[in-house]
Amino acid sequence: MKVAIMQPYFLPYIGYFQLIHAVDVFVVYDNIQYTKKGWINRNRFLQNGKDSYFSVAVQKDSDYLNVNDRRIALDFNRSKSLNKVREAYKKAPNFVEGFKIFENVVLYEDTNLFNYIYHSLDTVVKKLNIETKIIVSSSINMDHSLKAQDKVLAICKELGAHTYINAIGGKDLYSKEEFAANGVQLCFVRSKPIQYKQFDQAFVPWLSIIDVMMFNDRNTIIEMLKQYEVIR
Repeated sequence: MKVAIMQPYFLPYIGYFQLIHAVDVFVVYDNIQYTKKGWINRNRFLQNGKDSYFSVAVQKDSDYLNVNDRRIALDFNRSKSLNKVREAYKKAPNFVEGFKIFENVVLYEDTNLFNYIYHSLDTVVKKLNIETKIIVSSSINMDHSLKAQDKVLAICKELGAHTYINAIGGKDLYSKEEFAANGVQLCFVRSKPIQYKQFDQAFVPWLSIIDVMMFNDRNTIIEMLKQYEVIR
């Protein structure tokens, strides 16, 4: 069994979904500490030829709370987010379908931050026909006080994984020898260059999956999901 584990990110770039595509089971951390100014509750989109941000406003609370204990701010202006993205992409070739997905995600009524983000991931995964099983970390029977590599290995052991696949950016975080000693092969997903027409402007890479959906139909995106290599 091939397993990957990642933090929850709000409408992340296509590489995140390539990682989901590459494994049999994808674990989303829900019982990890929320971090400010990361990608948990925001991402980038194309606005006037440059990258800009859309985000989910989070209620002020203790910095030590986990993602599944944080709430969306009561004054989170969903209409503002919708209008911003609508104006940016209204002339995109796949706007109707892309905006329908974005609207479904933004208007989701659950105010728990993790549930809200999980719904966004689940919506995209279903839309792209990704059949990988997705589970949340807190549902796994293990010692959740473990950290870093020890936590990953414990999850792999509990799930019966023979291969752990991580994003290429985490290559220096883990020891291949330690994984091998635990009977797990350590691999990494490296995305191949992906480029498509963004109006008539210079291409801005690795924006939110929403950008990909605005300019490409589903079948094209499904093919993009396969444009990666798994390296050891």
